[in-house]
Amino acid sequence: MRWKVALLSASDKGSRGEREDTSAQVIRELVEEELGGDMIDYRVVPDEQDEIRAALIEMADYYQADLILTTGGIGLGFRDVTPEATLMVAERIVPGLAEAMRAAAIAKSRANVLFRGVCAIRGRTLILNLPGEPKGVNDHLMPIMDLLPEALAQVSGQRKEART
Repeated sequence: MRWKVALLSASDKGSRGEREDTSAQVIRELVEEELGGDMIDYRVVPDEQDEIRAALIEMADYYQADLILTTGGIGLGFRDVTPEATLMVAERIVPGLAEAMRAAAIAKSRANVLFRGVCAIRGRTLILNLPGEPKGVNDHLMPIMDLLPEALAQVSGQRKEART
């Protein structure tokens, strides 16, 4: 199964063309090589709740992505609002995935305790918040990569029951 994946980067500087989105390339490689997914949409928006929220809704509802990965906007800064925007569009949350990502990343660096990313479901789309730098993306996404096919199968309705 080839999963349809969308990538949303929340970055003021990136949206103005002042910073290269290096995390996007890491995510693209992980999606294609580790998950076997196809990138169907990619965009960079400023750290604005309304713009992040609108992009997530469009990616989930219009493009019908199986998985949306966000990068950036998950720190403690005033403009870091990606988790809040994600929760605004979420129908259900998936705390276990966020906890697993956080725990694995904290084992690599205590600074990862500041990660505020959430994992949620909108319709048949799984949404995961990731940090805005390549190392952070790798440290958070790789520990759960093997769980994503099962999670996506459940969210998409292709599998009705969780494995025990």
